[in-house]
Amino acid sequence: MPRFFSQSLKFQCMFWLGLATSGCIATQGIAPQQQTLHASDLDSGDAIAQAAKEAGWPSFQWWRDYGDEQLDQWLELALKDSPSLAIASARVRQAKAMAGIAESAESLRIDGNASIKRHHWPADPFYGPGDLSDKSTWDNNSALGLSYPLDMWGRDSSRTEEMLDSAHMSAAQARQAQLELQNNVLRAYIQFSLNFAQLDIAHEVFAQQSQILELAQRRLEGGIGTHFEISQAQTPLAESQRQIDSLEEAIALSRNQLAMLAGKGPGAGAALHRPVLSLQRAMTLPSVLPSELIGHRPDVVASRWRVSANARGVDVAHAAFYPNVDLVGGLGYIASGGGILEFFARRKINYNAGAAISLPIFDGGRLRSELGEASAGYDVAVAHYNQTLINALTDISDQLVRRASMDRQQVFVAQSVASAKRSYDIAITAYARGLTDYLNVLNAQTALFHQEKIQQKIQAERLTVHAALVVALGGGVNTPVDSPAEQTLNPRKPGPVLRGLDQWMSRP
Repeated sequence: MPRFFSQSLKFQCMFWLGLATSGCIATQGIAPQQQTLHASDLDSGDAIAQAAKEAGWPSFQWWRDYGDEQLDQWLELALKDSPSLAIASARVRQAKAMAGIAESAESLRIDGNASIKRHHWPADPFYGPGDLSDKSTWDNNSALGLSYPLDMWGRDSSRTEEMLDSAHMSAAQARQAQLELQNNVLRAYIQFSLNFAQLDIAHEVFAQQSQILELAQRRLEGGIGTHFEISQAQTPLAESQRQIDSLEEAIALSRNQLAMLAGKGPGAGAALHRPVLSLQRAMTLPSVLPSELIGHRPDVVASRWRVSANARGVDVAHAAFYPNVDLVGGLGYIASGGGILEFFARRKINYNAGAAISLPIFDGGRLRSELGEASAGYDVAVAHYNQTLINALTDISDQLVRRASMDRQQVFVAQSVASAKRSYDIAITAYARGLTDYLNVLNAQTALFHQEKIQQKIQAERLTVHAALVVALGGGVNTPVDSPAEQTLNPRKPGPVLRGLDQWMSRP
């Protein structure tokens, strides 16, 4: 049969089968209603639009900007042994296997079976088998069953694409889990460093309070002090010791938290020594479209794959309204009686071949309900994607605002610390010479250490904001994570040729 004739016959069959069934079950009035937003449709504000023109994205191992070798080693340990990442990785493998199951439905299927049975017939004269009464025979058979789906309406291929998109979504979610773990480890490590800095200040406070007590005692011995001054100098010592103990407790708890995040027991945190964090190079951003900024975020990518998967789900539901045609066939041997291998004789062969057609005619509204459910699921995915897009853009803008504020606050607090230090030096000198009382020294000391604590907190916050900005940009991925094309976000349109999932998952 000429090729063009066979293709024409196939199209005619599809046309008449579709026409016959569309009159029975209609899809009118059931369709997705939501539309995906584009980042360019949203007002990004001045914070992103005024980013530096000459800049580069952070590297994949962005935490190395902090210059702490211990942090580098601990993050590598966490990425290797964290149970949360193991769960995310297992979910990716599970989704990949489900995609393989869906893809297998598009392929030729061959099933084989065989049986060899020894059959003894009854000897009952009334119910017996006549001449075979009280005899034994072999009842043997073997068969091959073949089936191949024509998939005229793309139901099986759409199901495969849906499962592949879901696998891509799981891989993006695994990347998001990895990014969140990195951020959590870094935040805990910065707090660990801050506790040490605060402990230094607390020890310095206690040392200076002890020095003031000693000075008050010398003034009393010299006849220019009072017992009241000594009592005043002794009062804050106990509170300072309590603060030291509290900060030592916080350091121990930070070690436990870092060990937990790395997937280790509490004892592993005992090996952590004091951090040496610094941020010598401030990260700048290229002045590009917001869509290019947020295109690096795994949560946005995962949401796009979710929309794409749900679009394919709508295609699957649409295809269910049309006839399903499979090519089927069978080949086998069968024999009852005779020798044990007699069923392999040529005269025992049997075969069949043909087409199996299933038609949805009356189903009590099941197909329309399934299409409605798929369309609503697509709308939910689109709404989730739009919200994720808005949240991502807001997150980037927020971190830029916070970073600019931290840079300004760092300058201001440095000025405040310098001023408080001068006031304290003047007060302690005047007190030693008998020119002022202890209250002025205490006030100057309190102001100095208060400003030093604020300075340490702002420095820690500045380090945290840097990490938050990197995370908001997708964690230092230099190229956008693989994402479905725009046309796949609309149902009833063919998706692109998907890249190999293994290749996609191997990206940083």
